[in-house]
Amino acid sequence: MTATAPRVIDAHHHVWDLTVRDQDWITGPALAPLRRTFDLDELRPQAKAAGVDATILVQTVCLPGETPEFLALAADDPLVAGVVGWTDLTAPDVADALASLQAGPGGRHLVGIRHQVQSEPDPEWLLRPDVQRGLRAVSAAGLAYDLVITADQLPVATAAAISLPGTGFVLDHLGKPPVAAGALAPWAGHLRAFAALPNTVAKVSGLLTEADWRHWQPADLRPFVDTALDAFGPGRLLFGSDWPVSTLSTDYSRVVATTRDLLLQLTPDELRDVLGGNAERVYRLADPWIA
Repeated sequence: MTATAPRVIDAHHHVWDLTVRDQDWITGPALAPLRRTFDLDELRPQAKAAGVDATILVQTVCLPGETPEFLALAADDPLVAGVVGWTDLTAPDVADALASLQAGPGGRHLVGIRHQVQSEPDPEWLLRPDVQRGLRAVSAAGLAYDLVITADQLPVATAAAISLPGTGFVLDHLGKPPVAAGALAPWAGHLRAFAALPNTVAKVSGLLTEADWRHWQPADLRPFVDTALDAFGPGRLLFGSDWPVSTLSTDYSRVVATTRDLLLQLTPDELRDVLGGNAERVYRLADPWIA
């Protein structure tokens, strides 16, 4: 019996339709190119041309209507292997809400939950008892939890992961390090503390928009990717394009090509893990990653 070739999985991208719902985070002239509709029909040919077989579609707004729409998209489109959605972690009925999403149309594609922690005014939001109860419900539902945070929030994320060892935490965009400034400290130390925990992984994603959007070079990203490789190892890193936010800096094919170039030191098996195998495991597209 011939083994199936590993899939290349873009573990982090978005879509939005401004005729359906506003994206109120898209403000100011710098983000103006994003102020239009982006859909799977636009992404699909670009993904195919770049050798990407499947994707993980990630929430953009903290509103209950978006996730069922994303699950319906996943049910109808083989490009989307999984959805990282949103639900109110602080709601008393959070477990029921998760069960309802999983039981609804496309519910088998729900692989994780995310909240815009980076925008929360409470610096210790992740440690609140109601949030922690919600995070335990996420884990009990067999889902991962994506962390979208800023670099200064990494220590609190680490404390949350310590307090919930049964919950799998996926750090988006390597915690948004200060790539444009070229400053590894204190981000690198905080990242290593987070990576030291067995229930954490991270995405090599979103770095281009932490760099100088218009004048970046792969060399600007390399110290941050190398730090992540050293901290997590290739068995706990996932590739993500962060499309269409990444279009502020370059096109989809260059995101994929740049990521491959930054991982040239890996063995073929390690590269396959980062480009797809780890996403299969982390998001339970194959075998569960947490017992």
